Amino acid sequence: FQKHEFFVDMTCEGCSNAVTRVLHRLGGESFDIDLPNKKVCIDSEHNIDTLLETLKKTGKNASYLGEKSAQ
Repeated sequence: FQKHEFFVDMTCEGCSNAVTRVLHRLGGESFDIDLPNKKVCIDSEHNIDTLLETLKKTGKNASYLGEKSAQ
């Protein structure tokens, strides 16, 4: 799986819950939400467009930051 990093304009716990909800609906995703830095890191076989569309379903401003290299 590729690790992708996205910016999502999250301001509170409710925002991160919305992100969790849409990603769970997509299925099979493993992800980390970094609320203070407004970042979502997703391990996925889905393409970037699909992931971005999914994140935008939260109604939040979202953008792709790039690939995250495996630590």
